[in-house]
Amino acid sequence: MFTHEDVWRAIDMLARKNNLSTSALARKAGLDATSFNRSKRVTPKGRPRWPSSESLAKVLACTNTPLEEFTALMRPGTQGGVRTTVPYLTMAQARRGGRLDSSGRPCGDDWAEIPCPGVADAHAYALRIVGDALEPAYRDGDVIVVSPDRNVHAGDRVLVQFADGELAVRLLRRLSGSEVELSTFATEPEIRVEALSNIRWMARILWVSQ
Repeated sequence: MFTHEDVWRAIDMLARKNNLSTSALARKAGLDATSFNRSKRVTPKGRPRWPSSESLAKVLACTNTPLEEFTALMRPGTQGGVRTTVPYLTMAQARRGGRLDSSGRPCGDDWAEIPCPGVADAHAYALRIVGDALEPAYRDGDVIVVSPDRNVHAGDRVLVQFADGELAVRLLRRLSGSEVELSTFATEPEIRVEALSNIRWMARILWVSQ
């Protein structure tokens, strides 16, 4: 859900991202220069006034802004287009299902938020490691920040979901057009080669807070 304040804050941020005032943004979109003035955001009787869907469509078009990016700006934990918080769960919660969609992005309404300044990824999220199965790379209590939107390459640490629903943290050793080679982090790692058709998605691990 989003609020009247969230929508107007996103418009203000979009203007700043494009080095424009809200008046200049409105003109660029072919609207009256006063369309986004603060005085226009409430009626004379003090009731919230929302921007029209047509106005929003014109603003997104003239700034080449995807709808997903605009909705990310509506999140309360966003400042100047950069995330200051991210959704957060434990790894155990994420493995129960229903928390990550078919692209590896957060879904559902039971995520918490934790501070994570400087993250530009609109769909980044954090997971707390539970247990010692990922040692020595990750220890119990470590928090990993995951980006489902970044491209993955050999050598990256990734969060991967297999076709059977298994969710795992692995090292991406090799990626080709037909298969992927993954390994655990143990001293004697378990190496697993899978056809890409057996991988639902892979998301790059950006960093870990220990």
